[in-house]
Amino acid sequence: MRALTILAVLVFAASSDGAVAETGDAERGAKVFRQCVSCHQVGEAAKNRVGPHLNGVFGRLAGSVAGFRYSDHMKRASADGLVWTFETLDAFLENPKSLVSATRMSFRGLKKAQDRADILAYLRRYSDKPSDIPESEPTLHLGGPDLDPAVLALQGDPDYGEYLSSECTTCHQADGSNQGIPSITSWPAENFVVAMHAYKQQLRPHPVMQMLAGRLSDEEIAALAAYFGGLD
Repeated sequence: MRALTILAVLVFAASSDGAVAETGDAERGAKVFRQCVSCHQVGEAAKNRVGPHLNGVFGRLAGSVAGFRYSDHMKRASADGLVWTFETLDAFLENPKSLVSATRMSFRGLKKAQDRADILAYLRRYSDKPSDIPESEPTLHLGGPDLDPAVLALQGDPDYGEYLSSECTTCHQADGSNQGIPSITSWPAENFVVAMHAYKQQLRPHPVMQMLAGRLSDEEIAALAAYFGGLD
């Protein structure tokens, strides 16, 4: 609902102003994209390589490029309804694991917001342009994941995490087995924290996880991360 509301507001702005401003420099973005070309192609005659082609990526359901073999985690994100918007692409480029826990993409992310804005402005050239199609996904900077470094620095109490874990283990197996639901046992604490805050900020689309994460404080998330990260 939140995503639809944002989209409706931005579409109205696009139709009212006749165009949607881009925040990045597409020319510079073409240069930043050189970091990606070993895996991804974009533009005329682009094909799938190690990663899928990126033509038409804005507004596309994750994991939906025909003929590309996606990881199980990307397939789950797709089944949850993850759509590539400016906001979700910005979050994914900053830290791929914030949206897809075990993506095959061996890329640590672009930490500079301007680099991400520039590369997204470049990719916009190969998706529908809001100035031509007002209802297409606007390239507006809605703000990336808001995660204070102090949150990542929190030292969680594993005993408290164990106390809180019963709700998690109604679905996830504490022994690390995978029964159609990904294991969270032995996860690095930072990955766990980033993923939970992505659900909390509704970047990851799973509605149940959004609800559960939304009820947790920063300290509780850190405690759960410490507990599950310490399990063998």
